[in-house]
Amino acid sequence: MTPPRRRRRRPPRLPSPPPAPAAPAAASQDGPERPGNPERLYTVAGSADGARAELDLVTLIVAHAAPTPSASPEQAAVLRLCTAPLSVAELSAYLDLPFSATTVLLTELIAAELVQARAPIVRQALPDRSLLEAVMHGLQRL
Repeated sequence: MTPPRRRRRRPPRLPSPPPAPAAPAAASQDGPERPGNPERLYTVAGSADGARAELDLVTLIVAHAAPTPSASPEQAAVLRLCTAPLSVAELSAYLDLPFSATTVLLTELIAAELVQARAPIVRQALPDRSLLEAVMHGLQRL
């Protein structure tokens, strides 16, 4: 005997929403933008040529200085966040910026020597604990 088949319940169909009213004409390129539009990424990054340092997602960033009053809000946020080492991916997520804009921002901070980029520590590159203990015991016997 086979169990009865269950029928999937579907939600009732709702009437389609009325069309949105037509948006007003966009301002000219020289005029102000509509309120609520996000800032363009090149204004956040601030670099005219878009030069970037060789950074990948796991590169660790460490701040060397506190944010100055003349720093942009994004630069100040990076300097506050990086008191302890953070990866570029984490910074990008915390700042809610794309990776490309974050790398341009970090390139400016690296050029100004406010932050330092470090390669991530590879676990296999560290010496074995048993080797270190053997060296320590050998030194204690001397």
